[in-house]
Amino acid sequence: MQYSHEVENMCCVKKGPDHGPAPIPEEGKWVRAKEIKDISGLTHGVGWCAPQQGACKLTLNVKKGVIKEALIETIGCSGMTHSAAMAADILSGKTILEALNTDLVCDAINTAMRELFLQIVYGRTQSAFSEDGLPIGAGLEDLGKGLRSQIGTMYGTEYKGVRYLEMAEGYVTTLALDKDGEVIGYEFVNLGKMMEMINSKGMDANEALKKSKGTYGRFNEAVTKIIPRNQ
Repeated sequence: MQYSHEVENMCCVKKGPDHGPAPIPEEGKWVRAKEIKDISGLTHGVGWCAPQQGACKLTLNVKKGVIKEALIETIGCSGMTHSAAMAADILSGKTILEALNTDLVCDAINTAMRELFLQIVYGRTQSAFSEDGLPIGAGLEDLGKGLRSQIGTMYGTEYKGVRYLEMAEGYVTTLALDKDGEVIGYEFVNLGKMMEMINSKGMDANEALKKSKGTYGRFNEAVTKIIPRNQ
């Protein structure tokens, strides 16, 4: 350790209070975190790239400082999907400090990691008051049946109005309009369920498509029905 000449010539004043860090809530306990291994919790965070072309939602499940589960969801940029594939492989097994200083390929994912780190080390996790935290696999449950991200894709112009393209329920196939031409409902296909029926159960694709359809709102009262991507 090197000290400057000015510090060397100072007299010594004894340190008084030393209470340690303030406790933070972690998995149903109050923890005075001093080392990375003192940190646990599951939480979510959002990151964005410099041109803000795309965004990433990152979910981490941390146990004793180590990332045990990672869910990476991206939107808006085609290259981010490949970056997410690499990040999912990279993150598990790293400490949160390692992950913070690891190139996660895409700037949006790196930014999400930074935001999550802040939440986790300040005790602002989703599982802060859940006794023993959440099990490994809790992140996967966020995707729901069919294991697909919750996506909302809407488009509108002043000239031609609104088009619903994808809702949480699924891919929108048809919009229902009333006599005034306003949207009153829609038909959708739950793509996750459909692909599960085809891939896992060997169901005929047409039958799976039919079983995966549903409607929302006053769809059956429609005066006009349009295909939002073509009409």
